[in-house]
Amino acid sequence: MRERTLERVRKLLAKAERTDNEHERATFMAAASALMAKHGIDSLPPAGTRQTPGDRVVTLPNPWAREKARLVSLVAQAVRCRPLLIGRGEGGQRVHVFGFAADLERADLLATSLLLQMASGLARVRVPDGVTAVRAYRRSWLLGFTDEVYRLLCVAESEAEQASTGAALVLADRRAEVERAVAAHYPDIRVSVPRTSGTGYRDGVAAGRRADLGRTGMTTDTAPELAPGR
Repeated sequence: MRERTLERVRKLLAKAERTDNEHERATFMAAASALMAKHGIDSLPPAGTRQTPGDRVVTLPNPWAREKARLVSLVAQAVRCRPLLIGRGEGGQRVHVFGFAADLERADLLATSLLLQMASGLARVRVPDGVTAVRAYRRSWLLGFTDEVYRLLCVAESEAEQASTGAALVLADRRAEVERAVAAHYPDIRVSVPRTSGTGYRDGVAAGRRADLGRTGMTTDTAPELAPGR
């Protein structure tokens, strides 16, 4: 059942990629993201079933390593994982993601695809005339893209949860389990908020709104998967 659902997601996203009609593309993307969210709910075990959260570390290389790490973090958070930015390591910025297996799988699939979409979208950006701080514009575009993708994913996840009878209690228990796993590894956590001075944020939001929230086909050469030990 899980593979059949994921195959339906892939087909919807393939249709979205083939069309030049923005309305059609948005429709296919919305259907794919909703189906992915429903897949997350359907993967929940029966109430009372004992599972143990897992964790994965992903390393995001330059350029824009911190912005890529932020995208991975917010995508993971949207699908009920708990990400922590643990700083620079060999190869780039590292994110430690905690969660249950089905949610880690969804985070992997979505983040891998969206990293590619963000990179290709930034490559197509035409900096508006009169903008002199080009790097600041591009960074703010990346932040806007990420925030909008996060918002759309959260909406899809919330709607899937509300449509499922009895999911709230199971999800609350799982969140508590994940938080305990995080606390065991990191007893002292410091929260930071990214700042931006560029003017590309709104354009990035618009691009994020058009993003394909479940596309597959990403290669590890373009962006590393959320694989153990990476």
